[in-house]
Amino acid sequence: MNWKGLVVASALISGSVMAESMIVRFDLTDSMKTYLKQNEFDITGVNYKTMEIEALLTEAELALIKAQKTQIKFSFPQNLAMAPDQDYKNPQEIEDFIREVHANYPDITEVKSIGKSLEGRDIWAIKISDNVRVDETEPTILVNGMHHAREVMTPEITTDMVSYLTSNYGKDAAVTKWVNETEIWVIPMFNVDGNNKMWTEDSMWRKNTRNGFGVDLNRNYPYGWNSCSGSSANTGAQDYRGTAPASEPETQAMMNLVAEIKPVFDISYHSYSEIVIYPYGCRPNKTPTEQAVEIIGAEIGKKIDYKPGTAWELLYNADGGDIDWMYTAHQVIPFVIEVNGTWDGFHPNYKKMRDKTVLRNRPGWQHLFARLEGPSLQGKVENKEFETIKIMNAGVAKVIQTYKINPDGSFYVILKAGNYDVSFEGSRSKKIENLAVTSRQIISL
Repeated sequence: MNWKGLVVASALISGSVMAESMIVRFDLTDSMKTYLKQNEFDITGVNYKTMEIEALLTEAELALIKAQKTQIKFSFPQNLAMAPDQDYKNPQEIEDFIREVHANYPDITEVKSIGKSLEGRDIWAIKISDNVRVDETEPTILVNGMHHAREVMTPEITTDMVSYLTSNYGKDAAVTKWVNETEIWVIPMFNVDGNNKMWTEDSMWRKNTRNGFGVDLNRNYPYGWNSCSGSSANTGAQDYRGTAPASEPETQAMMNLVAEIKPVFDISYHSYSEIVIYPYGCRPNKTPTEQAVEIIGAEIGKKIDYKPGTAWELLYNADGGDIDWMYTAHQVIPFVIEVNGTWDGFHPNYKKMRDKTVLRNRPGWQHLFARLEGPSLQGKVENKEFETIKIMNAGVAKVIQTYKINPDGSFYVILKAGNYDVSFEGSRSKKIENLAVTSRQIISL
C-alpha cells in the first residue's frame, strides 16, 4: 500500500463547500497582521505584490472575524489547502535519495545522521566537499529544509542543491571551485516526524509530534525564546514554543551540528510568501548593516525577486527562531527564504511548480558561494593567544563587530566593502590599521 495515500486533508475547499478548516485571504495591513497574530490564528503567508495576507481558519474562527463590528473583507482562494501531490518526498524517500547520491558520488559526499527525532527517526544530513572525510579549514555553508512539516516544496530545493552540486562537479568550473574550497552541509528534511504525520494524518500539520499537539521547532531555539509575543504558550497554537528553550530533540540536533561545523552562511527554507528574512525576529531589532546581513539579504532577494526584511517587518514578531540563535550564538549569517506565493499555497501542483521553483531559487543559494569571494576577512590564527577579532571603521574608535575566533583558529568575517581597523585580541593583541576590504582578505597570524 502507498502510505502517502492514507492522508486525510484537514483543510479543504471544494467549490463553495467549506470543510473543517479553510484558507481565508484578507487585505494586508498592519492592523490585520496584528489582529490575526493576537488571536493566535494560523497565518500561512503574505503577498507583497497584491498586498494580501492569508490564514488557515476553522469555521468558528471565521465566525469570530465575521462578528467584528469593523467590517473585514475576505475571500476564499481555491485549492490552497489541498493535500500534496504524492510526488513530494516523505522521510524515507529523503533517506533513499541521499544514500543514492552518496553511492553515485562517494568521493565528494558523506551521509550523517545529526540526531534522532522525538519518534526515533534519523535526521539526515549530507556533506559535500572534495576531501569530504577530512575536517578542513574551509568556510562552511549550511542549508536546511522543512522546519515545518507541511512545507513540502522545501525539500525539493535542498535535494535539487545536492543534485546540482554533485552532478556538475568536475564539469562546471564554478561548482568545482565551490566543492573544492567549501564544506557544504545540507539537511534536506529537518522535521521528519511532522512530515510523516502530514502524510498520514493531517495535510496541514506544521509542528513536530510532541504529545500529539506538537511544538513549533522554529520557535524552540534559545535566543529570544518567549521574549516578544512571537510565539504561543498554547499547545494548540501553530506557533507553540514548547515548555523550555531547546526542549525538542530536533532543535538540539540542529544546535549540536551548528556548534560542530560553525557555518559562515545558513539558509533555512520555508513556504510560503516569496520573502527573504534575516535577523532579528522581534520588533524593533535589526541587524547592524556593518555586518552585511541586510546587504546580502537584499542581494538574494533581488536575484530571486523576493522581498527582503526582518520577520517583524514582513510578517510579525517571531521569537525563538533558528536564524536569530545561529546569528547570536555562532556568528552565522543566516536567512529564512519563504518560497512560492499565496497563489500556490503549501502544496502547489508538483508538475507545474516544482522545477519552476527550484530553478528560481538556485541563484539565491549560489549567491552565498559567490559572496565568500567578496568583502571579508578570512584565515587562521595559529597562536592560541588570540581569541577575538574587533573590527572598527578606519579611524573611528568604535567597535562595530566583535568576532570570536573558532576553536580551530579559523575565522570568516563577512563585511561590507570599506576600510577597517582590525584588532586581534586575547592574552596579547595585534592591530592592523586602515585595511582596505573590497574582496576576500586572507590573514594568517
